[in-house]
Amino acid sequence: MSIRVLLADDQAMIRGGLRLILEDQPDIIVVGEAADGAEAIALARRLRPDVCLVDIRMPGRDGIEVTRALAGPGVPDPLRVVIVTTFDLDEYVDGALRAGAVGFLLKGTSPALLVEAVRAARAGDGLISPQVTLRLLRHLTPGKAPAAPLSARELEVAAAIARGRTNSEIAAELFISLSTVKSHLTSIHNKLDVRNRVEIAAWAWGTGLVQPAAD
Repeated sequence: MSIRVLLADDQAMIRGGLRLILEDQPDIIVVGEAADGAEAIALARRLRPDVCLVDIRMPGRDGIEVTRALAGPGVPDPLRVVIVTTFDLDEYVDGALRAGAVGFLLKGTSPALLVEAVRAARAGDGLISPQVTLRLLRHLTPGKAPAAPLSARELEVAAAIARGRTNSEIAAELFISLSTVKSHLTSIHNKLDVRNRVEIAAWAWGTGLVQPAAD
């Protein structure tokens, strides 16, 4: 079945560009567009899309308010929201994730990453632009070396996720198939008891598995 997507952005040109990228995929269809926050909430509640792509700055209710209304704590049957924005600000990222977003992408991201983020959100996973992930997670204080609940290959996959790699990039770097990457991710989720790749990345940085590059 197709992944049904709602687009929420106050710029028609941006919505049009996102639609072209997404509907070029055989498994994705755009079911609605909203130009402001109130319209986004109303359409999302009526259409019940699989994934909502939401801008931060919109007239009326902003993207964080929209996310909280659709996916926030206490929302019955929450929708999956991915923020897509020009604004690379820590307070926006933190606010969006706390409001219930499962992803945070910058508008300059590649079409491949956008598509992967939609598919990841539909599968219950999360994806954040690599540059945003790295900056935020580097604030974590590394702990002791991991107690290695993961296999050697799973540790390699977890480290790659912490560096912001997509599944396709991990497959290429480790010379394994995409299905094998997904199999390792499932195992990592179960062993670490985490919900998405953002939490895998946080574990990898927090345990010291991945270290910041020297300046």
